[in-house]
Amino acid sequence: MATARILLLLFCFTPCYSNWLPDRDLLINRKQSTALAEASSPPAARLIRIAEKELGVHEQHGKNDGERVETYLRYVGLPKGHAWCAAFVSWVFGQAGYKLPKSAWSPQLFPASRLRKEAAPALVLGVYFPALQRIAHVGLVTGLQHDWVRSIEGNTNPAGAREGEGVYRRTRHKRFIRCYAAYH
Repeated sequence: MATARILLLLFCFTPCYSNWLPDRDLLINRKQSTALAEASSPPAARLIRIAEKELGVHEQHGKNDGERVETYLRYVGLPKGHAWCAAFVSWVFGQAGYKLPKSAWSPQLFPASRLRKEAAPALVLGVYFPALQRIAHVGLVTGLQHDWVRSIEGNTNPAGAREGEGVYRRTRHKRFIRCYAAYH
């Protein structure tokens, strides 16, 4: 009887708290993200579609290498072996016909003239790392859900590391994002 009560509680309350789960981004469906992007401006939708096509790209040997990773790095003028989250975001904008951003240095993607206070689809998000005392990881906003920001990020992993090995969907709480920048 006690087991039945515990299971009943789990089934009743899990849906209420599932929005708190840190890896719920793994459950977000691609159509949901695209639908939100389509409802936003056409340039935002295009940028998000380009980034979505890169989902699943992984480093070849876990050393910031591999054909696609090296393509992102070459776009910003760097050889393989460098961190590539900002290069990925820059490449996405380049594929959509934008000249900027074009840098592999995360802090450089946030000049004062481009800063925005609130998240919106296709803005660049910046994650601040206190140990480095700077923005040290970036991604492309794909949508919002309450206090959570959905994104596509390069050089990350399912846990959200800044030195990961692939292109993934992420969901981050707004409090962990330092700033946003608009390039479209």
